Amino acid sequence: MGTIERADRFYDDQVLDHLNARMREFVGRQEMFFLATADRHGECDSTFRAGPPGFVQVLDERTIAYPEYRGNGVMASIGNISENPHLGILMIDFTRDRIGLHVNGRARVVMDDEMRARHPDLPVDPVPGRRAQLWVEVAVEETYIHCAKHIPHLQKVPRQASGPRAWGTDDAKRKGGDFFGAAAEAASRRETVGDPEREIAAGPEREAVTEPEREAAAEPERETVPVPDVAPAREVRAEVKREVERVLARAQHRGAADAEGSDFGGWFG
Repeated sequence: MGTIERADRFYDDQVLDHLNARMREFVGRQEMFFLATADRHGECDSTFRAGPPGFVQVLDERTIAYPEYRGNGVMASIGNISENPHLGILMIDFTRDRIGLHVNGRARVVMDDEMRARHPDLPVDPVPGRRAQLWVEVAVEETYIHCAKHIPHLQKVPRQASGPRAWGTDDAKRKGGDFFGAAAEAASRRETVGDPEREIAAGPEREAVTEPEREAAAEPERETVPVPDVAPAREVRAEVKREVERVLARAQHRGAADAEGSDFGGWFG
C-alpha cells in the first residue's frame, strides 16, 4: 500500500520496549482494557477486562499485572496463555484524553497468594466479586500509542442512574441473560434431536409438522440434474469487482490526503 516510510517513522518515533512515565500514569488510572490471546495453533480470542481505577498494576517499567476475577468458568484467555504466552492489550481512555495505549508482551499466570508474597503492597479489594483468584503478569515487549482521531468521546453515567455493579454474580439476568438467543437455539436443537417429526420442520422456530409436510417427507426424492445458471454468477463477480475498485479508490484518496498533511477529524466528530 505504499506506506513503508510512514510505518518506519511510526516505529522509530512511537514504539518503545518499556512503559515510560506518562504511560505508567495512564495505565494506573484505567478502568478497562481489551485483551487478545491465541492458543498454540494460532486460534485467536479477544475479550474485555474491567475493574476499579488501578486494577492493572504497574510493577515496574517493564512489567504489569492484572487480576482475573470470577467469570463464566471457561478460562479462554488463561487457557490460551498456558499454551501461547504472547498477548496484546489495548487500553482506551474514552472519557478524558481520548487516546489509546497498546501493550504487547509475554504473559504468565500467577496465583494470588504467590503474587502477594512477591508484592505485599498490592491492594486488597473490599468487593468480594473483585477479589483476584489469580493474576496475569505481563513482561512488556512493545508499547505504542493508539491514534486519537477515531476514538469516540463518551461520558460516564452517574452511579445512581447506572445502579451497582454485579461483580462476581451468577444471576443470569444480571449477566445479560440470553441477549443474543444462543441458549434458545441450543435448547431448540436439543429438543429436535431424536424427534423425527421435528427434524422434518424447516427451522428451529417451527414447533409442529403439517400433514402435507409429513406426506412430502415420506415420498421418495426425485432425481434431478441441476442446470447451472452462469449469468447470476457473472453478475455477482462483476459487482464484487466494482466494490473492490471503489474500496481501493477510497483508500488511495485517503492516503493522498494523509500525504498532503490533512487533519482528518474522525468518524465521531
